[in-house]
Amino acid sequence: MSRHSVEKLSKSLSVSPSTSQEITSLTTPLSSRLVRLSVLLVFGYAGSIIAQDDSTNTKRPDPQQLPELLSREKEIALALSAAPEHLRKDAGVYVLERNGFVKVRESKNGFTCIVNRDHPLNQKPVCFDAEGTATILPKILRVGELLMQGKSMSEINAEIAEGFRTGKYISPRRAGVAYMLSGDIRNFNPRTGKVDSFPSHVMFYAPNLTNADLGTTPEALAKDPTLPFVAYQGPHGFIIVVNSDAKSPQMEH
Repeated sequence: MSRHSVEKLSKSLSVSPSTSQEITSLTTPLSSRLVRLSVLLVFGYAGSIIAQDDSTNTKRPDPQQLPELLSREKEIALALSAAPEHLRKDAGVYVLERNGFVKVRESKNGFTCIVNRDHPLNQKPVCFDAEGTATILPKILRVGELLMQGKSMSEINAEIAEGFRTGKYISPRRAGVAYMLSGDIRNFNPRTGKVDSFPSHVMFYAPNLTNADLGTTPEALAKDPTLPFVAYQGPHGFIIVVNSDAKSPQMEH
């Protein structure tokens, strides 16, 4: 779903906007060859994933700032853009406010949509099924709360790791799906210090699975960016499958 589509969807929602600031800058999709997608996959969203997530070990310091707050209307529209159209009407929704995420709509179909912020510069619309809502969403809510408190990524990562150690956070207990079908997925790339735009995709829960288990290598992914690969290797790992008809990603913001 393009940013224009999100704007159109937001206008159709009868939700009162909050006092949060509006989106101030957008980027325009640029047409490019498939190789650009493969470069982004290997060196951007997936680059740190192939060698495991190295966002805490990179020598380039992460810019620490509070996440951007959108109007409630636009945040809801962006969150819902992650889901297939038939799931949006009855999906639960969370929005980010000054003290963290707030539930603004209960789920009637087991799915929950949210604009995940796992870095101050990230905006990742995602819609979890019931299992992801029960096991993955609690971590996302806590990370959003800590980010809005101005905590550093190292502090946040340490707390989340301790949460997994103590059992506060757990892995999904069965197979399941999380949709990220929006065309507005903003992902900070620690290798470049820039924010890239990642194409729409579907994620399947894959706790502690590795790319070696899938047989996916950086070289193979560069040659065929539609190959599945593991993101967030660990207890909340996912197998990511990029839409085969996805357009080339937007350039950095």
